[in-house]
Amino acid sequence: LPALFKQELQNTEAEEGGTATLRCELSKPNAPVEWRKGDATLYPGLKYEMKQQGSSVELIIYDLEVDDS
Repeated sequence: LPALFKQELQNTEAEEGGTATLRCELSKPNAPVEWRKGDATLYPGLKYEMKQQGSSVELIIYDLEVDDS
């Protein structure tokens, strides 16, 4: 069975130049997660950090710009 959202992403507000953290919880621990913005897949680097602990996953976006909304 596919992993489902137990807790979906919530809207987050942050200042330009700051950091935003998006969190959600899945029905299956350690399920593979792919973060996307529109059609583009996001990858870890200076701009994005991805964390996963069990069924809890996070996307951290650094140095926020208007295009990150």
